[in-house]
Amino acid sequence: MSDNIIKYHVGDSGIATITLNRPDIHNAFDDTVVAALTAAFRQAGEDPAVRLVVLASTGKSFCAGGDLNWMRRMATYTFEENLRDSNMLAEMLRTLNYLPKPTIARVQGAAYGGGVGLVACCDMAVASPEAVFCLSEVKVGLIPATIGPYVVRAIGQRASRRYFTTAELISADKALTLGLVSEVVASDQLDECIAGITKNLLRNGPRSVGEAKRLVLDVADGEIDAAMIADTSQRIAETRGSDEGREGLTAFLEKRKPAWIK
Repeated sequence: MSDNIIKYHVGDSGIATITLNRPDIHNAFDDTVVAALTAAFRQAGEDPAVRLVVLASTGKSFCAGGDLNWMRRMATYTFEENLRDSNMLAEMLRTLNYLPKPTIARVQGAAYGGGVGLVACCDMAVASPEAVFCLSEVKVGLIPATIGPYVVRAIGQRASRRYFTTAELISADKALTLGLVSEVVASDQLDECIAGITKNLLRNGPRSVGEAKRLVLDVADGEIDAAMIADTSQRIAETRGSDEGREGLTAFLEKRKPAWIK
């Protein structure tokens, strides 16, 4: 993975761990890292052996956002070059957000700018008390544009109006209150907490988990009208008639484990 700047590992249980590995610069990303992350997310999404994804990083910081050298280059870019870079970043975030498998961010330290975007795009996030978050773009005359849709969906419009414009630090406990992270645990309990979540995920039907995630994404901002009611009715009918649905219901009635639990 691009000279080891991104580590990719799939364990026997089907957990893919994607790790940012630039601890010397607080796991900041540039166009090369963005491309590597996009490739890793796609690989995990397309691999039938992968059941879920953990997004992690090495060192004391989770992700500092944009690499300083990358930002220096941006200052000399034309509009077309900046648009190309922005589109690459937007595609990386879109790929993570819509990855057809559950995603968990393991946040052991600071997440700034685009790092907050990565957390917001994951389905769940577990943070240590040392983790801090900052939407810092306005400090250097920029805006959190490509990450904006995902952060607003994670913390809401009211909080986003504040933190997009003040660029103030958000503690782990405040991030928990806002909904940006799911749990805050001691740093030496991060892996144990994530293991508990993955244990729950792995006991569920792989197809149904992916479909349940897609259901949330599809209905979250829609009107509960006749079209949505018809669509959700069709989804449950299709699920009941699927091989996985039949196996799950049969296993429940026969009081045995379904085939996907080894």
